[in-house]
Amino acid sequence: MIQTPYYLIDKARLLPNMEKIAHLREASGAKALLALKCFATWGVFDFMDQYMDGTTSSSLYEVKLGREKFKGETHAYSVAWADHEIDEMLANADKVIFNTAGQLQRFEAQSNGHTRGLRVNPGVSTSSFDLADPARPFSRLGEHTPESIEPVADLISGFMFHNNCENGDFERFDAMLGAIEARFGALIRRMSWISLGGGIHFTGAGYPLDKLAERLKRFAGENEVQVYLEPGEAAITQSTTLEVSVLDTLNNGKNLAIVDSSIEAHMLDLLIYRENAKMIESGDQEWMVCGKSCLAGDIFGEYRFPAPLKVGDRLSIQDAAGYTMVKKNWFNGVKMPAIVLRELDGTERLVRDFDYTDFAAALS
Repeated sequence: MIQTPYYLIDKARLLPNMEKIAHLREASGAKALLALKCFATWGVFDFMDQYMDGTTSSSLYEVKLGREKFKGETHAYSVAWADHEIDEMLANADKVIFNTAGQLQRFEAQSNGHTRGLRVNPGVSTSSFDLADPARPFSRLGEHTPESIEPVADLISGFMFHNNCENGDFERFDAMLGAIEARFGALIRRMSWISLGGGIHFTGAGYPLDKLAERLKRFAGENEVQVYLEPGEAAITQSTTLEVSVLDTLNNGKNLAIVDSSIEAHMLDLLIYRENAKMIESGDQEWMVCGKSCLAGDIFGEYRFPAPLKVGDRLSIQDAAGYTMVKKNWFNGVKMPAIVLRELDGTERLVRDFDYTDFAAALS
């Protein structure tokens, strides 16, 4: 038996997302790039790259990982490229997307001859989280006006619009895309490719996938561009659990169970956005599941179980792929979860474990 904690990536649960992405690509003509900022566990890339067209990145290291581990195109974006990164990035990228006209102009000579794009911020928000909203007031993410883009338009062949965030509403997406066309249409029609970024939750239950396909196909045809999507969460949603074990129990006005994991170290977004972890519930026994770090608020959430929890019980935290493994850290020296793959035939395989040497190597 594999020792907890570990992230369990189930290919049978990942497959439906991949099949929806494949259907969307076929029906719309759009290409799909995995957003490595959300999920970069390359042990499963040989499975995913059968259904996707490549990767998109947010840093030099992600660019290199996409080039080395994932078949297809490698798109390189960063909020700001440093002088010492630019040549290595260009050597590993099929397309480079600059965040501002200033960065494009600064590296114009070095990037000449490469396929170049520019991030555009349409100022249309789809997020209820200010922290994660690319279109928040005074956003640094992309150029905001046609006037700021026009002087450099001839230096590029494409745009990236990324302002969706967990947007599972097709009508909202449709209206947003219409607003983009109305404001930036003249510039879009001068380009040959357009990325609409990620944050579109099109693999969610009940999402009208064929309506999205028709809209993307129409956008591509009317503007004569190749459309790209950059799914992150949409690609891996519901595919992975964080497997943990109960180490201790107590009652301090509530039933508490302490597990061998930590939200700050292993599911940081729960802490950032003050959300509870997802767990399948049944029964009438109420328990608060807590992490083992010294942080007082290291709490996964409160859940109902069929029987009182006891030391040694195994719990499965649901939907634990996105923004977890890419953010795991060594806070308190808590052991990082291993990474385990469940193959389509049900067999489980340990692909990476972490130990004290990894902890020590991350420091100095």
